[in-house]
Amino acid sequence: MTGTRRDDRRPEDGSPVARVCVDVPLPHLDRPFDYLVAHGLGEDARPGVRVKVRFAGQQVDGWLLERLDHSDYPRLAYLEKVVSPVPVLAPEVLRLARAVADRYAGSLADVLRLAIPPRHARVEKEFLPRTDATATPTPPTEPDPASTSVGPQVVASEGPVAPVEPGGWRDYPAGPALLRALADGRPARAVWSALPGEDWAARYATAVAATVAAGRGALVVVPDGRDLDRLDAALTATLGPDRHVCLSAALGPARRYRAFLTARHHDAPVVIGTRAAMFAPVARLGLVAIWDDGDDLHAEPRAPYPHAREVLLTRAQLDEAAALVGGYARTAEAQLLVETGWAREVVAAREVLRARTPAVTPTGDDPQLARDPAAATARLPSLAWTAAREALRAESPVLVQVPRRGYLPSVACDDCRTPARCAHCAGPLALPSAGGTPACRWCARVAAAYACPHCGGRRLRASVTGARRTAEELGRAFPGVPVRTSGREEVLADVPGGAGLVIATPGAEPVAEGGYGAVLLLDTWALLTRADLRAGEEALRRWAAAAALARPAADGGRVVVVADGALAPVQALLRWDPAWFAARELAERRELGFPPAVRMASLTGAPDAVADLLAQARLPEEAQLLGPVPADGDRERMLVRVPRARAAALAEALHAAAGVRSARKAADSVRLQVDPLAMF
Repeated sequence: MTGTRRDDRRPEDGSPVARVCVDVPLPHLDRPFDYLVAHGLGEDARPGVRVKVRFAGQQVDGWLLERLDHSDYPRLAYLEKVVSPVPVLAPEVLRLARAVADRYAGSLADVLRLAIPPRHARVEKEFLPRTDATATPTPPTEPDPASTSVGPQVVASEGPVAPVEPGGWRDYPAGPALLRALADGRPARAVWSALPGEDWAARYATAVAATVAAGRGALVVVPDGRDLDRLDAALTATLGPDRHVCLSAALGPARRYRAFLTARHHDAPVVIGTRAAMFAPVARLGLVAIWDDGDDLHAEPRAPYPHAREVLLTRAQLDEAAALVGGYARTAEAQLLVETGWAREVVAAREVLRARTPAVTPTGDDPQLARDPAAATARLPSLAWTAAREALRAESPVLVQVPRRGYLPSVACDDCRTPARCAHCAGPLALPSAGGTPACRWCARVAAAYACPHCGGRRLRASVTGARRTAEELGRAFPGVPVRTSGREEVLADVPGGAGLVIATPGAEPVAEGGYGAVLLLDTWALLTRADLRAGEEALRRWAAAAALARPAADGGRVVVVADGALAPVQALLRWDPAWFAARELAERRELGFPPAVRMASLTGAPDAVADLLAQARLPEEAQLLGPVPADGDRERMLVRVPRARAAALAEALHAAAGVRSARKAADSVRLQVDPLAMF
């Protein structure tokens, strides 16, 4: 965009040194580099702009971090050019990115790549005000701390601010106090357990409104697009139009960059979005909030693999902002915030809870087994059939949650029960439809002439029943009743309130007008028996999200969970007590030494590469090595565990060791994750 000729360049008169973070993802290069600013680039070369620099013989991208009067290095190269005069990197985001990189043993360049979306030149021109065809655009200015950002301009707040009505927060004894703290600009921290049937988006909108009324900004992160649409509608109704921006990777390059620049220019006081918004620039940040922090969509799959909850909590610490962690269930990480006193829990009184919850019944306890001996083994026991039939007779919709999508996602030999596997890659075979041909779920090869390698049998039976097969079976059982499916192929946002069957996979349950008359939770073993530290926590989270869509028991709402009532997640659902289950989970993890009670790092790679990295790392004395265990392919995984107080030392040691290996140009890389969601 802007540049000078190489043969006549001279340094800028004032602050001629530019400190740059080069976009090179090598651990040993995780530090800023100094360059000279050529005369004529001074106005454009501001902190936060994108630049091009010569590095290791190549022209690479970078971000200008700051301007200096001098450098400790005697000979410096010049900036090649300023890509754009728009300072996309806000100072508070830079500070956050550095903290996140240190926490996750990553590089600043990796975090900035997540924090700042790719440039879209055409969109950028919309934010470059010009007085003529060649005028230099004016960059965004940082807000005055004594002003309040409202709409497209910043105006000073004058006089007392009208209090925000608590609304539905009155159902929670600590709710009104939370809103008062937000309205006063105090850094309140809360872990909120939402009631069944709660309009969580409206509650978040009220909390955001209280923050904005105090002259502060707010940032809210939700798991997916459906949640973002609900929150978008709630904020528009509460704050009015053009008072917030939605930021999501699903928007596409142009719309996403436009939303990002809108936030960067402080044209709206509130930013909401999926995990892509966790680094969004917000003027005078007063509140960070996250909904359903246990959803794995909050975990970034790219290095250094930060989690949105941890990024937002870090922002709350750095900016002295309030924090709100909410959901129908509660994670062990959220429970740790409560038990350490960092946050206060916001829960409903028991009498309100009893009035709002549906009647929850398990099928595997003794009274049910006495009435229906097949309840322990049947996929849909008589209790579930009865609940569905009664709800449909009352012209109420019925929700059926099935953990697996597809028709028959897993099949086995009908004679010897041996799981059917692909002859080419040993992947599991599945049936796409009633008259379909079995095909491999891994390589998609068709196995039309399948024969069991153990007994030679050619007939197949279902091992796992998917959502489409369940819809087919229930459609035959309840003729004339509309049947809808919601899952990966098509996710429904809402359904009408009349009689109907809705078969949904976890996370795709639509909202029914007036609530569901019955919710059936099938194949619960698929969630409970996963080889995962968070299996019980995840099962309760999925069940609670579905059960929360049912009507209260006083209005005929019923939830039937096909599981043994003695199981801890089922007990928590029966009593609607996610705090009890989270405290139980956290206590068990403390005893066993698992996160979040401790900090743990996962090292995955070739055995020699993992051993080499550990040999280079100066781990804390308290560090414990667990493993190795086999990973995918020929790789293995090692776990390193330390007390939480030594987390920073562990991350620093691992990052330094990775830097040594990258400086040596080690052939095999090692995937390094701090506090990974999956460890087995």
